[in-house]
Amino acid sequence: MGDAFIRHIELLGYEKRFFPSQHYVYMFLVKWNDLSEKLVYRRFTEIYEFHKALKEMFPIESGDINMENRIIPHLPAPKWFDGQRSTQSRQGTLAEYCHTLVNLPHKISRCLHVVNFFKVRPDDTNPITDSQIKKPEVFLLPKDAKKNSADITGPIVLQTYRAIANYEKNSRSEMALQAGDMVDVVEKSESGWWFCQLKNKRGWVPAAYLEPMDGPDESEEQEPNYAGEQYIVQKSYTAVEEDELTLKEGDTIEVIHKLLDGWWVIRKNETTGYYPSMYLQKAGEANTSVKSELRNRSAPPRRSTIQNAKSIHKQGRKQISQETYRRNSKRYLQSRSNMKEKFQNKANVIIEKNKREENKPKAQPAVPPRPSKDLILNRCTESTRRKIL
Repeated sequence: MGDAFIRHIELLGYEKRFFPSQHYVYMFLVKWNDLSEKLVYRRFTEIYEFHKALKEMFPIESGDINMENRIIPHLPAPKWFDGQRSTQSRQGTLAEYCHTLVNLPHKISRCLHVVNFFKVRPDDTNPITDSQIKKPEVFLLPKDAKKNSADITGPIVLQTYRAIANYEKNSRSEMALQAGDMVDVVEKSESGWWFCQLKNKRGWVPAAYLEPMDGPDESEEQEPNYAGEQYIVQKSYTAVEEDELTLKEGDTIEVIHKLLDGWWVIRKNETTGYYPSMYLQKAGEANTSVKSELRNRSAPPRRSTIQNAKSIHKQGRKQISQETYRRNSKRYLQSRSNMKEKFQNKANVIIEKNKREENKPKAQPAVPPRPSKDLILNRCTESTRRKIL
């Protein structure tokens, strides 16, 4: 029999898991050309990384050269914090994506990248669990939903955002905006550049110029990770604002807060500040042509530099100062703990010393030597001298 390939991928639903922390995985029934059927589990972040790599492998079919040639389906980027509602709502989109994927030309649908991604892994058959944590909760896609072409085979629903200010494009790959324009976001890049479409126009737009229609999008942002993740600086940058950092290519830093506009809070030694995320690469991660291309572009504008009093971005946004970032840093807390422990040890030594002094028996006065006979005869009174005669 020839090389293995996938005949069909069916989305069955998703699981809510609690180990090592709460997260969600989608369940796929993968049907192979040898008539075998295998159940696999994948997180949406994994699927999206697979999708991005597939686009890099086939730039013509992904529309990177000409959008009219695109046949690889769109897949919206994961939210910065995926909850149960977003996991459930994207099932139709994901089912349609898989259906389109296996029906692409064989050079794509049967390539090793696709085949290997959907192969059974050890954790598909024996997922890692902890007996002290409750078992996963399973949410199956209703049978009616599978048969409903409106849910499964319908168009992919994109998020609509509104431009909060005018934006003039600086390159052919970007798209100009007028305040109030309604755009559909096709892809959200953590670099702070989002690929959008407006009627018959498509291009990259700074995320800082966009706000969602239904309320602030701060819920998509991750919480600060004060422990920090190690990243390597791939492109030097000179600070423009006071709260930014100047770094050189090759510097190792720690990312402690990833923000939607592509400007992340980083830590270098004991100093924290903002730095363009597109100039950073996670330590140990392989370089790609897409990342190299992004680093050749300029950093997107920061959200704080766009003046718009009516923007909902300013409503309820949690402002975290650089001092707060610093005081919550791992090194700062460790130094405070070490200092506290040092003072505590010193106090314990003093207390122990005082206790030893208190418990030490008091010294008795020494008995003076008895005076000699000549000394008594020369210095004592007559009555004393008589006693020794």
